[in-house]
Amino acid sequence: MITPADGAHQRPKAVLCLSGGMDSTVCASLATREFDVYALHFSYGQRTEAKELASAKEIARLTGAKEFLPLKMDLFRRIGGSALTDETIAVPDAPAEEAIGAEIPVTYVPFRNAHFLSAAVSWAEVVGAKKIFIGAVEQDSSGYPDCRPSYYEAFNELIRQGTKEGDIRVETPLISMRKSEIVRLGVELGAPFHVSWSCYSGEREACGVCESCVLRLRAFREIGTLDPIPYAGLKAASNS
Repeated sequence: MITPADGAHQRPKAVLCLSGGMDSTVCASLATREFDVYALHFSYGQRTEAKELASAKEIARLTGAKEFLPLKMDLFRRIGGSALTDETIAVPDAPAEEAIGAEIPVTYVPFRNAHFLSAAVSWAEVVGAKKIFIGAVEQDSSGYPDCRPSYYEAFNELIRQGTKEGDIRVETPLISMRKSEIVRLGVELGAPFHVSWSCYSGEREACGVCESCVLRLRAFREIGTLDPIPYAGLKAASNS
């Protein structure tokens, strides 16, 4: 029999979509403060698949996630249409910083987050989690349509209509923050940025020139902190 004293130490459960990138690292550090976190990682044929998996696994360990579940899906590689999953489409260098987000880039993976969230909702129902955390960001981002607040509002309505209890909710705590604000928050939380990975193309060293690298480097530069991961070339390595 569980007494009130026994149950007092139990924490609510949450599922976390953990890519291994900068934003999901901060999300992990936030979520594990209040929840028993069940971290979910997806290998979907992306160019940096092995590096992202290793990063996510280490982030889950360092932030104290209760469980880490890696899932592999082949549909995005087979469908193609994105520079992240289709070897015939080159990962482009970032445009001028002011042009980032002006149009949807070729690194967009069609409707990717819907597949990730669907799996997260399924796992949440199984483990009894009422929250799903994802590090989606609208500000200072590449303009992906599945990172808009309205997208998550619609998805939460889908969950309400399509699950047994209808009370699971996707939370996007970083969605309205600038990248520099996310880095600052991560530094305050002690987020393990040193094992995170954001580059679209490099696995040993980050390229420093894709949109993801440029946005990340700019964020660290704006708060006056060095990015701890290795970059190819002296310019990127110095965050200048």
